[in-house]
Amino acid sequence: MKAALLSVSLLAALTALAAPRFIGAEAYGVRPGHELIWRVPVHGATSVEALALPKGIFFDAARRTLRGCIATPGEYTVTLRASDGKETTDQTLTLRVGEKLCLAPPMGWNSWYSYSEAVNQKDIEKVARLLEETGLADAGWAYVNIDDCWQGERPTGGALQANEKFPDMKAMCDAIHARGLKAGIYSTPWISTYAGFRGSSSDDGEPQALPPEKRLQPGQLYGRYPGLHRTRNDRIGKTWHFAKDATQWADWGFDYVKVDWKPNDVPTTERIAKDLRASGRDIVLSLSNAAPIQNAPGLAKHAQLWRTTGDIQDVWGSVRSIGRAQLRWLPYRSEGHWNDPDILQIGCIGTPNQKNTTFRPSRLTQDEQRYQMTLWCMLSAPLLISSDLENLAPETKALLTDPDLLELNQKYAAAPLAIVKETANHFVLRKDIGPGNRCVYGIFNDSDVARTITLPSGETAEVAPHTAKLIPGSR
Repeated sequence: MKAALLSVSLLAALTALAAPRFIGAEAYGVRPGHELIWRVPVHGATSVEALALPKGIFFDAARRTLRGCIATPGEYTVTLRASDGKETTDQTLTLRVGEKLCLAPPMGWNSWYSYSEAVNQKDIEKVARLLEETGLADAGWAYVNIDDCWQGERPTGGALQANEKFPDMKAMCDAIHARGLKAGIYSTPWISTYAGFRGSSSDDGEPQALPPEKRLQPGQLYGRYPGLHRTRNDRIGKTWHFAKDATQWADWGFDYVKVDWKPNDVPTTERIAKDLRASGRDIVLSLSNAAPIQNAPGLAKHAQLWRTTGDIQDVWGSVRSIGRAQLRWLPYRSEGHWNDPDILQIGCIGTPNQKNTTFRPSRLTQDEQRYQMTLWCMLSAPLLISSDLENLAPETKALLTDPDLLELNQKYAAAPLAIVKETANHFVLRKDIGPGNRCVYGIFNDSDVARTITLPSGETAEVAPHTAKLIPGSR
């Protein structure tokens, strides 16, 4: 018997499921007294309600967003109710008020493969608007993350300030939050960032900085990559500024920071995490890049995400090799702590380390983009895109809002995941989605030819080259 490609719903293939459908995590973590912002991910709803709200929390029905803060640690339940005008679906959301954040992998947009060195406040605010207008926000795409190239001057003894392209960081974060979305920023513990801007440490003066007339941008002191290596500023300086910078990000309203250096060591990560905890705001810590796997147990104690690889590229060889390499990282994934295989190369993107104002289609085929999205969802990896949202192709939007995939990534983020089969040309993962013995098989064909792949049940699936299929089953 040949298994069919999953076409409607993972759960609908196993049991009747009414529309609309909640596709987000069933628990959300926030610290006591800290701001909560959470836009409800739901598929097929025309309206959403939140019932039995705890003290300190309100619901913005227009934006489908819970906001507020809860002072006392503990667990609080909220009933979410979605309607499509005909049918109604309820889901219980547990608000866990304590120390654990990021109970499901973050989903959002990052500027690096998009605007890259041309990133600016106007375009970041446009991305937030487009996430809402395209419907991606309602599917769970919540973070709007500035990567490198935002940094400006550091006042003597003070926190790093934004450059001329970001005239009002707080207003920008407020605008993002008003849509029920979250804001992310970028840093490094080194003297220089990878793009040559100021990091969160320094030596006396600015050693080997380029003269102003040779800088591509005023704040790009050390030159475009690999300038930081050439000037030997790829290191932690004598003076540690990260604590001041973290407090500034919290005051602006940032919810996420990508901290980029190599190798990601445990003592520096612990120091960074303590500074973020002391900032007064919940800021997700995303480590980058290419964390040593032997450091994973220690990194997982302090960070919510860690990059398992160097920078990905929009070519099949890059996606295939990075995807395969994730299998050895599976033991380190747990609720609130996620392996990060880097940004999805989906849709139209730009060229890193350039001032991009136009975008080109990803060099991955549609099948290869589905392979990457399916694998990242099965792995419970963070889902970050860098796509041009102004010209979002229908097939790209369909892939990014596929409720079957997103549910695997979000609702079943911490569900048991096993390698069922691994050969030179394909592999099969199984994610248990309970209750009972329900599971989903992800079949990944790495090879250049179509293959017939047999599941443990004896069923077979035809899988085209360079793509993936999901098959519901039982274990």
